[in-house]
Amino acid sequence: MPLLLQLETASEVCSVSLSKDGVLLGLKENFTDKSHAELLSVFVEEILHENGYTAHQLDAVVVSKGPGSYTGLRIGVSVAKGIAFAADKPLIGVSTLQAMARSKLLPSDLPPNTWLCPMLDARRMEVYTAFFDTNNQEQRKISADIINEQSYLEILNKRKVLFFGNGAAKCQTSITHPNAVFVEGVYCSAESMIAIAEQKYAAADFEDVAYFEPFYLKDFVATIPKKNIFK
Repeated sequence: MPLLLQLETASEVCSVSLSKDGVLLGLKENFTDKSHAELLSVFVEEILHENGYTAHQLDAVVVSKGPGSYTGLRIGVSVAKGIAFAADKPLIGVSTLQAMARSKLLPSDLPPNTWLCPMLDARRMEVYTAFFDTNNQEQRKISADIINEQSYLEILNKRKVLFFGNGAAKCQTSITHPNAVFVEGVYCSAESMIAIAEQKYAAADFEDVAYFEPFYLKDFVATIPKKNIFK
């Protein structure tokens, strides 16, 4: 069974986990926004050293592939590709939203008809989101949605839906259907990637290290500073 290194940088959380045979060996996380460039490589080095491994002993490198923060994803994928290339290891990409839907912080006794809706903040009233059933199978594809009072009524009329993630809180005043349940405390974590990474490793579902790019969902738009008209 594989020794896997997981990197999660799609949100404000910088998260690294190490697992063997599907069991978590170590987890390092920082919740300070814009810390990825400073901490990600440090976390990787520390978690390997503390558990007595080197990058060359890994069976694969796993990275959260998005959607999410443009800058965060770029940093995570760049570090993951660097490790995979230097150690000659395969690269595995895991959907950020699918991994969130596997979070240990979610209830484990949900009715089979329940759907899970992870949400990542995409500014204003927009979120990156998808819907998954309790078996972690995607039921509505990943999209960038602008939330209003009519959002997801067709789904909510048929079943209970759990909404969570850093984009969910701002949606509570708009999504008020009685079948909508908002779960706090669920975030992007490298620990949540382990089960999916194990499945992908067993299926040899690897990415091309040279050409792999994150799933941004939307094009990056740089902010141009306004000129000071009072000068």
